[in-house]
Amino acid sequence: MSATILEMRQITKEFPGVKALDDVNFMVKEGEIHALCGENGAGKSTLMKVLSGVYPYGAYKGDILFNGKVCEFKTIKESENLGIVIIHQELALIPELSIAENIFLGNEQANYGVINWNETVLKTLSLLKKVGLSENPNALINTLGVGKQQLVEIAKAFSKEVKLLILDEPTAALNEADSENLLNLLLELKKHGMTSIIISHKLNEIASVADSITIIRDGKTIETLDIKKGNISENRIIKGMVGRDLTNRYPERVPNIGEVIFEVKDWEVYHELQSERKMIDQISLNIKKGEVVGIAGLMGSGRTELAMSIFGKSYGRKISGHLYKSGKEIHLKNISAAIDHGIAYVTEDRKQYGLILIDDIKRNISLASLKKISRNTVVNENQEVIEVEKFREKMNIKTPSILQKTGNLSGGNQQKVVLSKWIFSEPDILMLDEPTRGIDVGAKYEIYSIINQLANDGKGILLISSELPELLGMCDRIYVMSEGRITGEVNKAEFTQENIMKFMTRGKGDKK
Repeated sequence: MSATILEMRQITKEFPGVKALDDVNFMVKEGEIHALCGENGAGKSTLMKVLSGVYPYGAYKGDILFNGKVCEFKTIKESENLGIVIIHQELALIPELSIAENIFLGNEQANYGVINWNETVLKTLSLLKKVGLSENPNALINTLGVGKQQLVEIAKAFSKEVKLLILDEPTAALNEADSENLLNLLLELKKHGMTSIIISHKLNEIASVADSITIIRDGKTIETLDIKKGNISENRIIKGMVGRDLTNRYPERVPNIGEVIFEVKDWEVYHELQSERKMIDQISLNIKKGEVVGIAGLMGSGRTELAMSIFGKSYGRKISGHLYKSGKEIHLKNISAAIDHGIAYVTEDRKQYGLILIDDIKRNISLASLKKISRNTVVNENQEVIEVEKFREKMNIKTPSILQKTGNLSGGNQQKVVLSKWIFSEPDILMLDEPTRGIDVGAKYEIYSIINQLANDGKGILLISSELPELLGMCDRIYVMSEGRITGEVNKAEFTQENIMKFMTRGKGDKK
């Protein structure tokens, strides 16, 4: 029987107006992969922040025992010195520094105060290979997509003497292939005695790698399931998380598809920094009223670059091609023009592009639509409160007040704020880039229902997702991208994962 490496006893953590953790007990055995599951706002990330010293000793009640010894961590450094390393859901990299500089920041490879750059680069290459990245160690973080940045975070964790690795939504930003590589890496580390705690809403991943699953609901420990003792289904886990059965993951919708509302023709985009690198190559697509159109593709296929370049040229250089709305050509020179033409874009990176984390929920939701609640440039604050409160209830945003700082919300609730902001702008075309990333199954169903309602109202929806089941369950039609080009268009009658994957892996030299 494995020894207990971690025990957290009667942990209680309160914030103004809310008890995030209420007498939580949590135990992890040495050498296991232990999953921590629960809905958004259940307290998973808060519990791990207590463990790692983000919330220092004295800011919570209860005891932490690591390898049998009581710990009173006052800083993250103190927990790391004992081998507890956490990778947070929100990335904590410095965009203007290189990969190598980020990985060894605070842990510089130095001799007599002078950094040994050769050693730094060689160690970085080894760590990147470990997580499946082939990037140049000197590449700046801001040149990488969010998925690759997540892998750099994991490589950074491996640069330390890790005994207990905590991963908060590690695969949320990764496509299926990269997610599988990471999970295989965790299994390989387990063979060498590594203990891991993984927080994830992807229950199929949990079921495939975890030895034990602890479920938290509303800040309380509900149960711990031993995978070895029985066949624990996804539905069984969901029932513990939400307190009820959830039989259908995707709400039913009878499509009522009209004429073409938005069309892209011969769209080309070049890289922002590498002016000769073509990111989007002669793409043409269309969206009809009441239609949910998906875009599938592996990481680096150009899905996000396509959406951002359409949305007021917020990405790329030397952009060419034509955009049409309801048959009339439109020119979107900036984001304001895109909004004025009824086009909205929900970013995949809510932290950098989607939210002002230091501002409150009210301001974040109303920000893109101030004209709707203003007269003579003066905001009607009473109307603003009424409108935002509607979204708080409609989107089930878990917060004691709309004046709560957005950065204090869980990742999933932050995503609901981003969605609320753009739905409030009442767009005709809504581009959703990974809209359910980091969101639990119950909240996903709510988001899917809202997408369906928008489609029923005649909106055109463009859904970008790395989760093929999500695309297959929600879309009426799917475009597939590879290396900046559309390699296939699949109608609902032809939907299969195999069919989509065939187009996702097609290179530029392959024949259609």
